[in-house]
Amino acid sequence: MTILVTGARGNVARTLTGQLLDAGQDVRAAGRDPGRARLPAGVEVVAADLARPESWEAALAGVTKVFLYAGTAGLGGFLAHAGGLAQVVLLSAAGADPASADAITRAHGEAEQAVRDAGIPWTFLRPVGFAANRLLWAEPIRSAGVVRDPFPDSHSALIHEADIAAVAACALTSSGHLGAEYTLTGPASLTVRRHVELIGRAIGRPVRVERQDLDDYRRELTTAFAARGLGTVGSADVIESRIRRLAALVDRPQPTTETVLEVTGRPARGFAEWAADHAADFA
Repeated sequence: MTILVTGARGNVARTLTGQLLDAGQDVRAAGRDPGRARLPAGVEVVAADLARPESWEAALAGVTKVFLYAGTAGLGGFLAHAGGLAQVVLLSAAGADPASADAITRAHGEAEQAVRDAGIPWTFLRPVGFAANRLLWAEPIRSAGVVRDPFPDSHSALIHEADIAAVAACALTSSGHLGAEYTLTGPASLTVRRHVELIGRAIGRPVRVERQDLDDYRRELTTAFAARGLGTVGSADVIESRIRRLAALVDRPQPTTETVLEVTGRPARGFAEWAADHAADFA
């Protein structure tokens, strides 16, 4: 059984690839520029883009299961071409709904619907937020010891990419996960201020928070998304949806789930552990 992990440069995909390899699985990693993915030795690597049909054959040859990111251009065509798969594990988002007025939840809902329409057995992973998104703070913390954010008291129950990958690995390698919709969170809902404090603790020096002008934040997000090759994810309506969501979470803790523990048998890692794991990125 060969498992295809797409989006090889992504934090979750890269971690999942390592976990599957450690578990003795045959893994193929695919991405537009997989040579930059820093994948472990022993992983078969192919250059593939879901928006380029000519690259699909090399990626899918001999594959029985696939890990995919929602929102990827060309997803519907790829799934139609990949008929006969035993399973697709799709990394989506909490609240995914193709009828939503919110651009983010609508895009993820449309991706889920594309998987359902393809008739391939599926598992949906729906994190409420990625701890790895805090890596956007790495440069300003390294250079000035400061984080600028428009909503410093906004809450989020961010999840470590290793926990998302662990749930994905269980779904791909054990029974009982077909048709499951897993909402994934970290163990606690914390504010931006608390995240900054925990990063400062991990690197051994204080980091301060400054309230950011919203227009500056919009420009920063657009630049950051473009630099990460996220294309339409950086469109104006998605950025505005994100701003509305963050504003609604000021002083309002997010609910948490026990899904990571229930699926993997291990409690979800806290943000302090994530910060310690990524201290070198901020130091």
